[in-house]
Amino acid sequence: MGRFLRRGVLFTLLFAGVAAPASADPLLMFLIGVARDMVEKQVARTRAAPVPEFMPDMSRVYPGTVVEPEHLKQLIDDSFLYLSDSQRKEIFDSLNAALLDPKNAAVRGAMIEYFADKALTIRAAQLQLAKLSWTEKERLASEFKSEVVTLSAEDQAQLGQLLRSGMLPVPSDLNQLLLAAFDAR
Repeated sequence: MGRFLRRGVLFTLLFAGVAAPASADPLLMFLIGVARDMVEKQVARTRAAPVPEFMPDMSRVYPGTVVEPEHLKQLIDDSFLYLSDSQRKEIFDSLNAALLDPKNAAVRGAMIEYFADKALTIRAAQLQLAKLSWTEKERLASEFKSEVVTLSAEDQAQLGQLLRSGMLPVPSDLNQLLLAAFDAR
């Protein structure tokens, strides 16, 4: 914003020194007038910009950030609906410990950003999958069945474990269809 303000002042000073309107090109004067109006409006907007109302309690945020642990808890609860309360608590406890670890001070913000991005991606995918019709979910399970056979035995075992434990980030009805397709392979 400071850079824009400096440019505005520079343009204003340059425009103030332009030759008198009678001796200047009318098109040039029109463009200068438009530029001057734009600068004045931007300066007025920056002066009138409201001060953000949210100011976190700095004693409760992760050091070097403005993120409070309660915000991460809420993000986890909203994004990982397919997990049990104890599983979501386990995720929070693990993430919280990593964020409070002094060794991670330099990457705390990046850790939070990465986690939030992944959590919101999972939540968006769940919402999209939940919107599928039953027919679409059955078709997806059929395609899943044909893809599972291409996996190694180890990968198939891990996938089966994820499906049985409900840890795959899909709605529960789709998880049941995928599990049935997995077991029928």
